[in-house]
Amino acid sequence: MSSSPEIAIFASGCFWGTEHIFVKHFPPSKGILKTTVGYTGGKESSTNPDYRTVCSGATQHAEAVRIEFDPKIVAYEDLVEFFYRTHDPTTVDRQGPDVGTRALIIPPYRRSRPSELILVSPEYRSAIFTTTPEQATIAQRVTEEVQAKHFTPNVSPSLSRRILSAVLPYRYPQGKTIVTTIQAAGPWWDAEEYHQLYLFNNPGGYQCPTHRLHW
Repeated sequence: MSSSPEIAIFASGCFWGTEHIFVKHFPPSKGILKTTVGYTGGKESSTNPDYRTVCSGATQHAEAVRIEFDPKIVAYEDLVEFFYRTHDPTTVDRQGPDVGTRALIIPPYRRSRPSELILVSPEYRSAIFTTTPEQATIAQRVTEEVQAKHFTPNVSPSLSRRILSAVLPYRYPQGKTIVTTIQAAGPWWDAEEYHQLYLFNNPGGYQCPTHRLHW
């Protein structure tokens, strides 16, 4: 008897690369049945967003991928671990050269206009949008495990280089902290058709360099 498909939603920068790396490593035979890229996690008042308004930062939505998967083939926790494995979850509102959110008020002495403001988009944040309480529990647990295993805590400078080389074997700098947000999934809007499976339809198109296997 077949199981009912479940939904996982992840945001890890430009959704072209997020979707591409998941589909590449989890074809239907390995559990992912369908993916859709879109917008979620924005202001309640911002409905039916499009790419342009999301990029403006006005809606506060994240670019995300909605994954339909077969839990009999791939476990949700494995998808969460893969999510962390394929981007940098320690940077706020950005992935590599793709810079997202923050409203930056320029100090008066540097302004060319009295009320000059720079607003960039939050679309590239790292986030997990859970669809059940069980997913929330799993996501939190896996996050803590990944933090402990792959993002090492600060250590005493008195430790020898030999000891440091043993306890700090990972690629990420010492003392990094995961800043990924975990929240219940809210309204979802599909992105425009040309964004769907973009890197499969446009081989050689832009892919954020952080979307790779980090371990």
